Amino acid sequence: MNADIERRLRSALAAQAARVTPERLRPAVPPTAVPVRRPASMFLRRAGWVAATLLLVAVTIVTLRPTSSQPQQPPTMETPSPSGSSGAPSPSSPPSPSPSPAAR
Repeated sequence: MNADIERRLRSALAAQAARVTPERLRPAVPPTAVPVRRPASMFLRRAGWVAATLLLVAVTIVTLRPTSSQPQQPPTMETPSPSGSSGAPSPSSPPSPSPSPAAR
């Protein structure tokens, strides 16, 4: 199988080489004719756009964030006492009337 692949590769390369003729050749482009793009400048330009976009998103989020006049506090939960003998009345018992000093 290796010989078959090698034979096919050789024939494909020979066919491509046969396509190269003196009529199809042209002079090479001088290196100074093509502008060189610097990868670092492209990276910095892209990083600048990304930073500007992130800044715009952050300002938008801060601006549109709902604000309240009072700071929100977590709800307080009352824990029931483990025994019913505490001095505080239970929610199921009616409040006891207390004598008022004005009733005398």
